[in-house]
Amino acid sequence: MKHQTLTNANSVCTNIYGDESPIAAIATTPGKSALTLIRCSGNGCIELVSSVFTSSKKNPLSEEEGNKIIHGWIVSKENEKIDEVLISVFRTPKSYTGEDSLDISCHGGYVVANAVMTALKAAGLRDALPGEFTFRAFINGKIDLTQSESVMELVCAKTDTGRQHALFRLSGSLEKEISKIKELLVQVLASTEIFLDYSEDEISADGDEIAGNLPNKEIALSAIDSLKKLSASWQFERLYQEGVIVVIAGRPNAGKSSLFNTLLKEDRSIVTEIPGTTRDWIEAQISANGIPTRLIDTAGLRDSTDAVEKIGVERTHKILEEADIILYLIDGTQGATEEDKKFIEHYNSAKKYKKTILILKSKSDLDNFIKVSENEKNMILYHTLISFSAKTGDGLAEIFSQIETEIKAQAGNGEFSISLGTERQKKLVDAALHSLEDALTLSYKEEPLDIIAPLIRDAVNSLGEITGEVSTADILEEMFSKFCVGK
Repeated sequence: MKHQTLTNANSVCTNIYGDESPIAAIATTPGKSALTLIRCSGNGCIELVSSVFTSSKKNPLSEEEGNKIIHGWIVSKENEKIDEVLISVFRTPKSYTGEDSLDISCHGGYVVANAVMTALKAAGLRDALPGEFTFRAFINGKIDLTQSESVMELVCAKTDTGRQHALFRLSGSLEKEISKIKELLVQVLASTEIFLDYSEDEISADGDEIAGNLPNKEIALSAIDSLKKLSASWQFERLYQEGVIVVIAGRPNAGKSSLFNTLLKEDRSIVTEIPGTTRDWIEAQISANGIPTRLIDTAGLRDSTDAVEKIGVERTHKILEEADIILYLIDGTQGATEEDKKFIEHYNSAKKYKKTILILKSKSDLDNFIKVSENEKNMILYHTLISFSAKTGDGLAEIFSQIETEIKAQAGNGEFSISLGTERQKKLVDAALHSLEDALTLSYKEEPLDIIAPLIRDAVNSLGEITGEVSTADILEEMFSKFCVGK
């Protein structure tokens, strides 16, 4: 990652997205807490902070070595104590940003943190821009762009599995895979350009011709296979980042709220025997097989003259449009009705609804529970039917298993040891893939190598953009501006 292109990126970005001046930012969520962490970085930042810091140590902060923690006080220019702090000192290049850096641990709370920040800015540090610390780490060659993006993926992870995936990319797994593929393409490109640089008679090849015979074609095919796997991994990874929407629907008093509370393992929805109790949808976040799942309980579906209930039913229909998976409940004490049949037929017949529908029959623990009839079996063709009891837990394990199976199916049923982490990476992988496939197509048509070589070079450059070897100021600013302040 210590490439010339990074130096070029630095020269165009310093005036657009920060510079090498000392910066400071609160890196923890402001508010009531035991501690607040304030991060400082940049040329001269240790000397500037030293001017508003005092301690019992003989040596001033500006003379301390790196990788040390110093106890003392942040003070104002008038030498008034502001807060008792611990300062972690990092010297270039052994820091997150690659610059001289400090982490100031002060007491929690808005007032204390703001007072310390005021003292730091009075000393000459400026407010950091969103993502500027990670931006500097990238510019200084500490991390590549895939690792930079994984920092925010880690911060925004919604499940432990998502955290693990982001951490894997932060460790450099994706950068290594991209570099490996790029090295293959560089071999193909180098061989192609040799054919272009010398006449056909000067090349001692085993019958190879300049037109229609791409050198190292097997290597190119191997690169295509690797790029296809990476491209497919984005659909899988996106589910772990964005999650799925699972909507519980059905007629009033079918047991939707009971199921919602049971899946959530807490009483969030009001449960009564009065039909129409739920007037609006209510949601909560759960984890299904490590995938963040937005679970939504909805108002019962029926025609109603009650104005409030009618609004609730309308909202249910709208939220069903967004659902990835619908858990449709049939009241087990009444059996399937015409309303149930119409709902199922509606989603079966409308091809625009690319949704998974699981049919659940509730209240299996009650004496008046109606067993599944042949009529119901015919009604729910192509759908799973599970009988369950929210009270006893019977059938719930099967429901969870089926939800996880359907989510996995939406992820492509793939298991990827290395996966893409952002849509930006996906677009660039696809661009490299298309360029390489076009190059091979032209090769099979025996087109000249001088029109094939630029396509291979485009593929190499697309992969370089993923890791940041090839980058422009506007792309970097757009990416890092989405980070939170202090990262």
